[in-house]
Amino acid sequence: MKKLILLSMFLCFINAFANDKTHIKTLIIASHPYPEQSTFIKALEEAAKGVEGTQVRNLESIYGYDTRAIDGEKERKITYEYDRIVFLFPTHWFNITPMMKAYLNETWGSVGPGLWQGKEMLVVSTAGGGRSTYGKNGRVGVELADLFLPMKASALHCGMRYLPPLVFENVNISELENYKKAFIERLKQ
Repeated sequence: MKKLILLSMFLCFINAFANDKTHIKTLIIASHPYPEQSTFIKALEEAAKGVEGTQVRNLESIYGYDTRAIDGEKERKITYEYDRIVFLFPTHWFNITPMMKAYLNETWGSVGPGLWQGKEMLVVSTAGGGRSTYGKNGRVGVELADLFLPMKASALHCGMRYLPPLVFENVNISELENYKKAFIERLKQ
């Protein structure tokens, strides 16, 4: 009986992790301008690493802070292997991070329309500001997800399908587990 219970518990444990996989081969490009201060992006990266079918590439871990060090040819070869590209970053002055911009310049910039034909793009971002900053009545007058319109334009230019962004505003450490769960669920779609 004990063996049966242990086997049952083991199978439940395996099933819980087997469900954390994506149906589409996914590359996550992560960036944080101050990685030593990162709480949320680091946690989301770690959560994504547990999802089968994903690969996480952290730009600062690979290239440091040198925006000229990005190997565009190598990054293009890696990107060709994936069907969904996820950009994970904190909102940095109402935009993507400097390293992510450099990545796009070096990897996508000189190639032209249709580069990633048929792939998907998902933007995932965190922001400290909440409703007092974002939204129709906030200081900037637009939703956080709408700040990334240039990413949508880039996706469409490259022949990609732009997925609705996953954004976390007014981030709070007490909600970190919920953010990780929401991110994993999006990766599994």
